[in-house]
Amino acid sequence: MTADQVLTGLGLIVVLAVGSQLLASRLRVPALLVLLPVGFTAGAITDTVNPERLLGAAFSPLVSLAVAVILYDAGLGLELRRLTGHTRRVVVRLLWLGALLTLVSAALFAVPVLDMSMPAAVMLAAILVVSGPTVVGPLLNFVRPTERLQRVLVWEGSLIDPVGGILGALVFHGVVAGGRHGFGSQLAGFMISAAVGLAGGVAGAVLLWLVLSRMRLSEELATSVQIAAVIGAAAACDALRDDTGLISAVVMGMAMANLPGLDIPARRPFLETLVSLTIGLLFISISATVTPASLRHVVLPSLALVALLVLVTRPLVAHLAALRTDVPRGERWFIGWMAPRGIVAAATASTFSAELVAQGIAGAERILPATFVVIVATVTLYGLTAYSVAKRLGVLRPARSRPLLVGGAPWAVDLACALRSAGLDVLMWAGADRERARIEAAGLKLAPGELLASATGAGAELEGITGVLLLTDEDDFNALASMTLRESVEGPVHRLPAPTAGHGVVAPYTGGESLFGGGLNGPELSRRFGAGARVVARPAGPDLPAGEALLFVVGPDGRLTPVTDTGTPTPAKGDTVIVLSPAPAAGAAVG
Repeated sequence: MTADQVLTGLGLIVVLAVGSQLLASRLRVPALLVLLPVGFTAGAITDTVNPERLLGAAFSPLVSLAVAVILYDAGLGLELRRLTGHTRRVVVRLLWLGALLTLVSAALFAVPVLDMSMPAAVMLAAILVVSGPTVVGPLLNFVRPTERLQRVLVWEGSLIDPVGGILGALVFHGVVAGGRHGFGSQLAGFMISAAVGLAGGVAGAVLLWLVLSRMRLSEELATSVQIAAVIGAAAACDALRDDTGLISAVVMGMAMANLPGLDIPARRPFLETLVSLTIGLLFISISATVTPASLRHVVLPSLALVALLVLVTRPLVAHLAALRTDVPRGERWFIGWMAPRGIVAAATASTFSAELVAQGIAGAERILPATFVVIVATVTLYGLTAYSVAKRLGVLRPARSRPLLVGGAPWAVDLACALRSAGLDVLMWAGADRERARIEAAGLKLAPGELLASATGAGAELEGITGVLLLTDEDDFNALASMTLRESVEGPVHRLPAPTAGHGVVAPYTGGESLFGGGLNGPELSRRFGAGARVVARPAGPDLPAGEALLFVVGPDGRLTPVTDTGTPTPAKGDTVIVLSPAPAAGAAVG
């Protein structure tokens, strides 16, 4: 190909990847639902978007290194200390039972139905073990199931990616070693591959730990160091022993998430942007290599395999995993209806199938198209039915708001009591002992003392919180906390306005909406409260009485809408208004 053709092809792949993700975001559907058909169509109608022609022999190694970065990022979320109780038991069972039953059922089914040899069928089954947070996460954010159900499925998706990556790599080396004569040679090849991947991961993790724990690096430079270490370790392992780089990447990610002395932030914008772009590029590139001819005799058998996985294997795994736990029946069935396949399945299929075809493994040429069909079918099926299934099973999270109020001033506690009287489940947090005592004395729920600190830790999320109200007397704290919590809370984060435009070091320069407006900042609210004003909740009327200030509107469904400096909600019939009512005038109580 000419240089102009290569430039055109690479440019199209990038534009199609980002454009597909943008369209998926606007449609509020998983990006895979757009990426896969776009890549397949582009590959079918033009030779320009053909990564095997554009990159030649470099395509497969680049895919392997890209998957290594994705698996490293997934491994960073595996802080195992955060998984406890029955949730831990269910997740662990989902992992080993899901891997075992999927491997056995898919392999036995693929041999006669897809006309594969047993080694190729086992390889396909190992690839289909994985699900992944890049698919499950967007689906759950759209469906909004109960907190524990979301936690179980997110943890399973985060853990099964690296577990599946290791399993796929080990099965691949076992299949390749199986073509040699002699059991000793097969076992030696398998063990050498595992050892190379493990050693590379340990060496890379030690190097990263030394650099990140002893050098003060900016976020951008620290991310660049991590990417370089992961790619370097994976490339070195692959050079020594084919496809052992995935093992090293997973080991590095898990090690960095659990080693002491490191503060890996929960949100990593630079790395997450890179991973998101990489996922888009991989899906466009890999789906473009799947030709219509390769699907001709694979579609119907692959759909039969999907039916087995969706209707038999996954529900069986879910019910066995939840056996003798307190997981309700509806949640068990929904767990059994959520196992879409994603990027790791596609990438490992692309990486391993070409090598197995070159090794002469019978049926290996069907691994990639069959995986493609399974990914498309499972993502489409779960994406279109998950919400209705969750609604029918009664496992949707209530729409009612659950705000977190940060601060323990008397007026903030009074506000929390008013919100509670309006039917909201209010949670409070405060740092000072006297403020925490005031919150507890009012009978309000008090969040753990380390809540805000843990929000910046690895894998931390303020689960169940639908919004945060920062109401402390420290304007700079409110501003900095709003910047941090926006990355950890799925709902809006609002803060009190600074008393003046130039008040504070940070507060005047941070964005975001401020609460209330009309001069109702912290000092003014404290002054009015000290003069006898109180926060009250009452049914919405046609007009506010003179002297009252509207703070919030609570809808009949429990949704909380604040007054901000950019807009004031209009109360409707059936709403509850939260207002700051002035102190009664002297002598008003005298008849």
